[in-house]
Parts: sequence; C-alpha cells; structure tokens
Amino acid sequence: MQLLTRFKISGYLFLWVLAYFSHCKNSSSSGENLAALLPLLNLTSDLNFCPKSPLPSEIQIATTVVSASANVSGFSDKNKAINGICGSGDLVGSLDVYALDITGPGASIVLSWGGKTVKNVTGDDFIVYDNSFRISDESNTYAMDPSVIQVSIDNTNFCGFNPSYTGGGVNIMNSWNRFGGLRPVYYNMSTKPFTNLELFTKTNGSFLLGGGDGFDLEDLDPNDPNDTGCDSNLVDTIRASGFKFLKITSAAEVNNPNTGSKFPWPPGSYNGSDIDGVVARELQ
Repeated sequence: MQLLTRFKISGYLFLWVLAYFSHCKNSSSSGENLAALLPLLNLTSDLNFCPKSPLPSEIQIATTVVSASANVSGFSDKNKAINGICGSGDLVGSLDVYALDITGPGASIVLSWGGKTVKNVTGDDFIVYDNSFRISDESNTYAMDPSVIQVSIDNTNFCGFNPSYTGGGVNIMNSWNRFGGLRPVYYNMSTKPFTNLELFTKTNGSFLLGGGDGFDLEDLDPNDPNDTGCDSNLVDTIRASGFKFLKITSAAEVNNPNTGSKFPWPPGSYNGSDIDGVVARELQ
C-alpha cells in the first residue's frame, strides 16, 4: 500500500498513525506498511530540534515576510517561512512550514533578505524549500506542491522563469519544469546541517545535496506571459545587479499559457504550497 495522503496537521499525527497501524494489522503487507510509518515517527523527534536557534550565520536565508495572507489552520505562522530549514528527507515532508492557499490572494507570499540583494553568480542563485516527498518506489513520483517563482527589484515588477507543465501526470516530477515545490528537502539545520556551498552542490542529476529546487537568474524569461511587468531590459538589470524580493505562488493560481486555464493541482493536499524557507547563494 502506498502512502498517498499528504499528512500536514501535527496535532493529528498520533491519531492518524494509530488509525493507519490498525489498518495495517489486517493487511498482508503489514511489515511494509509499518516500515513506511517510521519516517513519520522520526519526524516527531526532528520537530523538537528544528529550527536551530540562532540560525547559522553563513546560511543566506530569506529573513523577512514582505506580504502573506493565507490562514491555513495549523500552518498560519508566517515566521515558519523564514525561521530555518527543517527538511525530513525523501519520504516525508516537514511540518515546520507556512502553508499558502491553493488559489486566491492567499496563494502567494513575498519574501526578502531585509534589504539585501541576491546576486547573480555562476550556477543556481537561490533555493526554494517546500516539503515534497516520494510516494512511490519510482523515484520520479512525489507528493508535490508546485509553485511559480518570480523575482523583483522593487516589489512591483516581477520576472519569472516561464514554468511549463507537460501533462504527463500531476505527481510525476518530470512533468513540471522550472517550478518550486518539486524536490524533497534533505537539509535540516539541526539534524543534517550543510554549509552554504554544499547546499548549492548538484548531486544525483538535477537534485541538490540538501534538496529543494534551485533557480539560476540566467534562466529568467522576459517572454513569460504571466509576467506582464517584465521585459528584456528588466531581465538584463536583474541579471547584472541581482534582486531583492522573491514571490512564491501556488501553481493552481497561475495561468498555464499552453492551455488557457490554471495549472493543475496534485491531489492529497487541502492547501497550497508549503514554504519551509529560501536560501540565497550570495548576498550584497
């Protein structure tokens, strides 16, 4: 039996585990099902140690919530989007997150680095951490929160990466290109620390050593139809001088120009993207 339900509300964790275990006792594959629960049980201990305080000084984490209006029960603390990265690995998502709505004004959050500028350097310039996790033995099948990522100098005109969905399946990672919220988070500031350099180190193909989804400012697209305030001049300016504001929006709130309707939303989640944090490669 695959664990397809994205469990998010920490207060219900114990009751949910009991119910699931009761079902497993009547299953011929109870051993496998019990093994699938172990990451969830370990998660409760991880929550006691993360986020780390004070934050590691070398990790360039976004420190300011500029705007956010979601109010998802149990996950409405905006500070969770800037208080540290608390990943739980490949098989379970972190609960130390701020949850966005699927659609509407609460589907977006804008973060900043307290007035500092994220520079354009070689390779990925920042990493977005959500709480995706694998739900199948196939490494490409995940419970995901695809999010559209945009950057800005003035918090008015945003430029994005022209994300695309191929239609190959909402839980198939390769169906989503240039989105956040796709890859699991291995980085945990307390139990699995990394240096800032290690976080931006590629491993296992498109995955980063600490997980999350990396973005390179060289990939900004002035022709993204969802960024009407962006043009080639603004893209060139951001590439040359960096950006100060980052917007994360649940994909279901954004128009898919290939279909004329909103991007689909994966099943199993009653809310939108879950924000664990954002880390920049270099600030100025």
